[in-house]
Amino acid sequence: MAQPLRFRFSPESWDEQRVRQQLLQPLRDNIGARSVAPRFGISGSWETYRFEMTNGDLALFASGDEGSYWMGNTETPEALWRTNKHDWDDVPYPVARWAQRELLATLHGEDPWLEAYPYLSWFFLPVFMSKDGRESTRTFFREHAAGFPNTDWQQATQFVEDLLATGIMDEYRYLMAGKLGTSTDVDHARMNAAMAEFLAAKILTDAGYEITPEIEVTTGHSLDYRASNPDGQALVEVTRPVNPRERAAGGPVAAVRDTASTKTRGQLSEHGGGAVLFVDCSSFDDTQWQAVADSQPAVGHRPAVIYRVRPTGKAEGYREGTVPLDLAGGVAFLDS
Repeated sequence: MAQPLRFRFSPESWDEQRVRQQLLQPLRDNIGARSVAPRFGISGSWETYRFEMTNGDLALFASGDEGSYWMGNTETPEALWRTNKHDWDDVPYPVARWAQRELLATLHGEDPWLEAYPYLSWFFLPVFMSKDGRESTRTFFREHAAGFPNTDWQQATQFVEDLLATGIMDEYRYLMAGKLGTSTDVDHARMNAAMAEFLAAKILTDAGYEITPEIEVTTGHSLDYRASNPDGQALVEVTRPVNPRERAAGGPVAAVRDTASTKTRGQLSEHGGGAVLFVDCSSFDDTQWQAVADSQPAVGHRPAVIYRVRPTGKAEGYREGTVPLDLAGGVAFLDS
C-alpha cells in the first residue's frame, strides 16, 4: 500500500536549470506537467517550485543552501529515487509550513466542503492529498459519515473535527492519520478500525488519562494505547466488529463475540494478559446496539469494555471483569 505524504530530502542545493532538466522535464515527458507559481511565499532563502500534472497530481520542491525537499502525490523523478524520506516534523519549519499551505489550498479548491473543517483538513492532510488515498479518504467522511450509521455526514465530520481540535492526537498526527489508509478504494474495515482508535482516545482522555499510542510489548506486537494518570497506567487494545449486515451470518451479539474472540485468541493471547480490551460497537445502529446492550454478551477476555459512541458525544457500554481504569468520565455504564 502507498504511504501518506512525506518529504524526500536531497542534501544538495538545486539551481533553476537543474530543477527544470531533472525534475520538471521528466514529469512533462512521462505524464504531462507544468511549472506554476507557488500560491504562497516562504520565509528564509528558499527557492520554491510547484508542478501541476495533467492528471491532477501535484508536486512541491524547495531548495536551499543546506539541501532540498520534494513532496508530491505523483511519480518521483529518477534524480530523487535514492533520497531519504522525512516526516513533516523532521524538515525545516518554513518548508513544512509552506508545503502545508500549498496543499491545504489545493485540497479546499478540490473539495470546498472541507473548508468548514480546518482541523480535520490539517490532521488528515497526509492522506487527503496522498497519491492513492486522496479520493477514498475524503469520501469516507463525505459519503460514509466516518463510519457512523444513521448519521448525516455533517454531524459525523463535525464530531471528528471537534475531537481532533482538542489536540489530543497532535503529537501522533502522521502515525494516526496514516491508519486511515491510502488505498484507492474505501476500505470500510480498515477505516472503521482507525476511527475506533480515535474514539478510544476520546474515551480515555475524557476520563482523565494521558495516552501514548503503539506500545511495543515483549511478544513483538504493539498494543494500541498506554493510558496513564497519577494513579497508575494500563495497556489498551481496541477492536471494532463490522456492522452485522456486512457479515455472512449471525447478528450483532455474534459479531461482538466473534470479533473479540479473534483478538483474544491472537494478539492478546500472545501478550499473556493484563491488557484491557476495548470492543467498539460504534458501527452498530440503534437496534443492533440495543440487542448487545440487553444481552451484554461475554467476549472471552477480561478485563474488557464494550461500548458504542454516537456523534452526539454520547458513549455507553458495559464491562467484563475488573477494569483497571476509571472510565466514568468517558462512558456511561449500563452495569453501574
